[in-house]
Amino acid sequence: MRTIIEPFRIKMTEALPITTRGRRAERLAAAHNNVFLLDAEDITIDLLTDSGTGAMSDRQWAALMLGDESYAGSASWRHFERTVREITGFEHVFPTHQDRAAERILAATRLKPGDIVPNNSHFDTTRANIEYVGAKAVDLPSPASKDIYSDARFKGDMDVDALERLIATEGASKIPFCMITVTNNAAGGQPVSMENIRNVRALLGAHGVPLVVDACRYAENAYFIKQWEAGFADRDLIDIARDMFSLCDGATMSAKKDGLANIGGFLACNNDEWAEDFRNLLILTEGFPTYGGLAGRDLEAVAVGLKEALEFDYQRYRHATVEYLASKLIARGVPIVRPAGGHGVFIDPGVFCPHLGAGDYPGIGLVNALYLEGGVRAVELGSVMFGRAAAGGEAEAPALRELVRLALPRRVYTQSHFDYVVETLDLVWRRREAIPAHRIVRQAPFLRHFTAHFEPFETR
Repeated sequence: MRTIIEPFRIKMTEALPITTRGRRAERLAAAHNNVFLLDAEDITIDLLTDSGTGAMSDRQWAALMLGDESYAGSASWRHFERTVREITGFEHVFPTHQDRAAERILAATRLKPGDIVPNNSHFDTTRANIEYVGAKAVDLPSPASKDIYSDARFKGDMDVDALERLIATEGASKIPFCMITVTNNAAGGQPVSMENIRNVRALLGAHGVPLVVDACRYAENAYFIKQWEAGFADRDLIDIARDMFSLCDGATMSAKKDGLANIGGFLACNNDEWAEDFRNLLILTEGFPTYGGLAGRDLEAVAVGLKEALEFDYQRYRHATVEYLASKLIARGVPIVRPAGGHGVFIDPGVFCPHLGAGDYPGIGLVNALYLEGGVRAVELGSVMFGRAAAGGEAEAPALRELVRLALPRRVYTQSHFDYVVETLDLVWRRREAIPAHRIVRQAPFLRHFTAHFEPFETR
């Protein structure tokens, strides 16, 4: 089989900062050992997130020039609305500046204290917005996801049996809606099967509970379904996406992922009552319903990007890139989630750093070591991001799993960049015993990982 090449060519470049280890040590100390607080000029390869960090296509840049900046009812809004409806089938579409705005509106209008929202796995902002209004976010990951080293497919599925038990125990009246995240970011970027979505929908339908999809990586999930699930090999990605959305009552979306844009998102549904509530709060907090915090040019770029994400050649190249990085690390013995996820490679820092326990925040240690060694920025998805901070005399509760994510920005880096990442990780892997424990010395009550201050210390 021939090499899968990038289905694009480069017509503009951006210089990468090449720094010394000494400078990196100074900058990390000044950032209180939190890579979120580093300046971009101090980063050589930035794998912190794939959200809004991609490169737009020539078609998207051309679309920016067509932006209609009318306050209400712009032509760009109509283009955006038509595109979202074509892909999702939802009647009511509300643009937002990004996904967390859609999550906030959904939570604020549909939830009250004591409510429960199940999900295959909530990601950070989803959980925070649910808990901010006093509701409870419950993760129900597939049992297969517990073995992160197995090559089982669709490990992002929801545990339908656990969902059924939750409904029986708590009652459907306490569950205003259920969510399902595609792909399952917190579980290593693992995909969700169409069969699982259908089964979740059938169970919820029997109890009158709506289903909302977190669709940030809907196109990547559609690609996995096409490649892995029986009956979909000959289907176009847009048709598979429509099938997914048809099983849901609403959607939140970050266009910074599979919208291939640097900003934007939407909230969508078919329910007229929901739509009225969404519209009213959108006007109060985001803007008029036909721009929702976005410029007309942003709406145009997202409309084009949503379609480009569904191009098979693009998805094939993106997944080949993730597989390339994963295979190189596996060959070196680096412990990663398998199979490779849709948008990045997820390392197991607990195994990477066996001398550190969850309370030592091994993910922070690994992330900082990776930056110090090669200027590569990654992100911890473990007990800092998903753990429960100590409160009321209780001990801090660790996360379900410790992970470090190398998220791949879309259409940004080439093979040599990923070879550099592998080489950097290999050096860290060889000297892993030197990675220190960290403690939190300052944190916020919500989403603490963004702004927390850490300090390294020696374990006994």
